[in-house]
Amino acid sequence: MAGLIVVTGGSRGIGAAVVRRVARDGNRVLIGYRAARTQAEDLAREVDGIAMRVEVSDEADVEALFDTAADLGGPTGVVINAGITSPVGPLAHLRTADLRRVLDVNVLGALLCARRAARDLRRGGSIVSLSSAAATLGAPGEYVHYAAGKAAVEAMTVGLAKELGPRGIRVNAVAAGTVRTTIHELSGVPDRPDRVAPLIPLGRAGEPEEIAEAVAWLLSDAASFTTGAVLRVSGGL
Repeated sequence: MAGLIVVTGGSRGIGAAVVRRVARDGNRVLIGYRAARTQAEDLAREVDGIAMRVEVSDEADVEALFDTAADLGGPTGVVINAGITSPVGPLAHLRTADLRRVLDVNVLGALLCARRAARDLRRGGSIVSLSSAAATLGAPGEYVHYAAGKAAVEAMTVGLAKELGPRGIRVNAVAAGTVRTTIHELSGVPDRPDRVAPLIPLGRAGEPEEIAEAVAWLLSDAASFTTGAVLRVSGGL
């Protein structure tokens, strides 16, 4: 059933692919973005949605985003996608500021969004968080802190699914593998998808649209008996 889907980090990459995919199902989309205003507004026009700036680690911003969703009739689904990484390297060499920023966005931000979604969603609602295969692989030598944050997201998914199940609200996550997005530029290794492709059993990196398909399924009635699941879409990693 079509409704209103809130997507954080929805201006580009996996988030933008999710926005387009759920819009094709007839949903209206509230697109949360932090910095890519032009891309978010262009995407909102493309899908007849609404773009709104939100820093997910800021409680007031998250509350404002969900207040807007409430004014639009309330969300039927929430995709907690906003996430960042930092320059890659062994944990011993990473700056405290980078550790704090990654965990603020990827863990605290996810918790703030999930908390408000838990308050606002009605029976039949769905939360889907974006995790990473790194949560179980650990990402040694690259971003152990990012992997640790995504492991926290998966723990949140399992616990919140049990909390909200009696209310008829489903909570799941998608653990993405290496996907071709700009996040690799931010980490200082823009060629990472091609570099790690030989290590992936399917022999290639993923595309944002392939992750979006999994998210759309978990949001849909087709996944009506699926909750507390972490669906791995990683090419075999």
